Amino acid sequence: MTRARIPAAVGAAVTARGVVAAAGAALFLGVAAGCGGPNAALWSPTPAMLAVPAPDSFVVEVVTSEGGFEVAMHRAWSPLGVDRMYHLIANDFYAGARFYRIASGFVAQWGFSGTPALDSIWEALPIADEPVVESNLRGVVSYARAGPETRSYTLFVNLVDNQRLDVAPAGGVVGYPPIGRIVRGLEVVDGFYPGYTDDPPQQDSIAQLGNEYLRRRYAQLDSIVGTRIVREWR
Repeated sequence: MTRARIPAAVGAAVTARGVVAAAGAALFLGVAAGCGGPNAALWSPTPAMLAVPAPDSFVVEVVTSEGGFEVAMHRAWSPLGVDRMYHLIANDFYAGARFYRIASGFVAQWGFSGTPALDSIWEALPIADEPVVESNLRGVVSYARAGPETRSYTLFVNLVDNQRLDVAPAGGVVGYPPIGRIVRGLEVVDGFYPGYTDDPPQQDSIAQLGNEYLRRRYAQLDSIVGTRIVREWR
């Protein structure tokens, strides 16, 4: 399986309508609140679940080991990408995920849940390609990808203005479509541990071994405690 990537430099690639409350979003998408057993919305997603459109815009709170930040997601930027992200975030897919690639002056990347069996389900459900309609400026969140229809759950935050990623080749497709922008707490992302730049985690190893591999080899990586949708506009 080809892993989603973003280029380290041009020409080079590395493994990489009114306001409504959102309190019921997770329940709507399938979380069995207060019940035991796996969350069917994550472990057994149906076409009907995945066909639910996201709100026009919504704000996500991401709580991390370094602090919290908020991302405003915009469906007009990438409808299919934002629909998928709404589903994953509302169901807390990223709880426990590590920020496994911190490239200072470039991007901070994350995506794997840390549970290989769960990640394999979603890697087998990629979303169709969409054009780039916004620019990869500082604080903008985009999907990584490695070719046609390879967007699934791997994301990155632009730490600087990276307009070249709007048109950079990505295994036969062009550019990395943004889905949202950090509106609070960008300094938190700037503070993520960057000490593994010279010996970064390998995506194939994360896919096979999950957080056990990262805890053993890369114990200082920052991680996601949880995510929740705090505001929606429909």
